[in-house]
Amino acid sequence: MAQDKRVVILGGHGKVAMLAAPKLVSAGWSVDSLIRNPDHRDDVAATGATPVVLDIENADVDQLAEAFDGADAVVFSAGAGGGNPARTRAVDLEAAVRSMEAAEQAGVTRYVMVSYVRAETDVDTLDKESSFYPYAEAKHHADSHLRGTALDWTILGPGSLTQQPATRRLQVVDGAGLIDGRRPDAAEVGASRENVAEAITHVLTAGAAVRRTVNFYDGETPLEEALA
Repeated sequence: MAQDKRVVILGGHGKVAMLAAPKLVSAGWSVDSLIRNPDHRDDVAATGATPVVLDIENADVDQLAEAFDGADAVVFSAGAGGGNPARTRAVDLEAAVRSMEAAEQAGVTRYVMVSYVRAETDVDTLDKESSFYPYAEAKHHADSHLRGTALDWTILGPGSLTQQPATRRLQVVDGAGLIDGRRPDAAEVGASRENVAEAITHVLTAGAAVRRTVNFYDGETPLEEALA
């Protein structure tokens, strides 16, 4: 791939983004990683990405569009980290929606959302008093909004994120996280962050899974086949 492909990652100092950036660089992308904290510049630069200080929680659509100008793709891998429902909504839903509007405004058609495996269904099954509910609700509505845009979107919905090394093998599951209609046991629902980073790199580089939601755990199917 020519070196002129550029991707902007939101949540650039997050664990998935820090793993994805060097993989994207190796695949021929130039990477701009948006970060809130200037102290994280050196960490991000060490991955081969260009750190760009922009607080997406407070940036408006025009500021985001300016950051996206001339890019070929946007990856939303940001998150408030839970614990504060208002901030979760501000980042995981409101900033996400602004980033979609900004991508459209900047003429960037390719957009990859890092979601989670049951984002389509948890909002209907979880106790609304659950501490996880604000996150589930924010991700659900952000994903739904993305599906309604004209963007060439891909939603990646990994299971419980782990520190395991990438296997580049996945188990694709449905929106309720079921494997062929069967509820998986606790040992089956992990997804390595590095596998998520591999998935981001593959869907962007191969143009795979456009306008598709892919929910997955680590598994046995080669990543290219799982995302085909």
